[in-house]
Amino acid sequence: MPLIDADYAWQIIRDASRLPADKTLTPTEGLTITADGAWQAGPNSVSEAAAALFDTLLPVARGGLSFVIAQLGQSLDGRIATASGHSYYVTGEASRVHLHRLRALVDAVIIGVGTLEADDPQLTVRHAPGVNPVRVVLDPNGRASAERRVFTDDGPPTWHVIADDVPALPGVATLRVAREADGRLDPAAVLAALAGRNVHRVLVEGGGQTISGFIAAGQIDRLHTVVAPMLIGSGRPGLSLPEIETLAEARRPACRDHPMGDDRLYDLDLRRTTTG
Repeated sequence: MPLIDADYAWQIIRDASRLPADKTLTPTEGLTITADGAWQAGPNSVSEAAAALFDTLLPVARGGLSFVIAQLGQSLDGRIATASGHSYYVTGEASRVHLHRLRALVDAVIIGVGTLEADDPQLTVRHAPGVNPVRVVLDPNGRASAERRVFTDDGPPTWHVIADDVPALPGVATLRVAREADGRLDPAAVLAALAGRNVHRVLVEGGGQTISGFIAAGQIDRLHTVVAPMLIGSGRPGLSLPEIETLAEARRPACRDHPMGDDRLYDLDLRRTTTG
């Protein structure tokens, strides 16, 4: 069996994401991948970099035909940006490459309008081989500027998700979702609208409030949190979930952690819990 290097591992992961999720795979001699993304290979057949890719991304690739993952990059004290919104860059280059690989493994990437206006992101796959996902902007009150790059570049399609009573941006593909009582868009309704357009594998990329809303609504299957060895001290928190009274009510998802450059990735399976 030839050595599986990082490039070959990434090809295997991408191929695995497009195959039925309920079957064990043998993409090359001596390598076995189970339905949940666990893998086995012969001794000295997988490089260290390839093994790291298998460990962190095969569970995503094998997450199922309907799957929602979120990624956060934050400091040790749980901040994703300063009070002014500056966030370039909390985490390092390895984290950015990982994020682009996640984009390549999903049908769509979701951000909130706050992230759109603050960062003007492209939301494309540039740091790894792969196909660009559809770009989705959640904007219940119609605050988005029509000049943002996702609406004006020649990249993949962008869908602007707004409430029923908000005017559409001219020339922009629009999805309408009913407001909740608090004025926000219901994450389950957003995902249902995407599923109605054959978009089932989704990355919720930002910002912290958008990811928090999806987690609170029980709509995230897996959360990747990349933690940088940095103390910001104040600023915008990564997650802000409904208050609890005691730690017995705290979520305790199954967790694995991996080095990621100078940072550390915490891979949380929100569908599984551990006892504390």
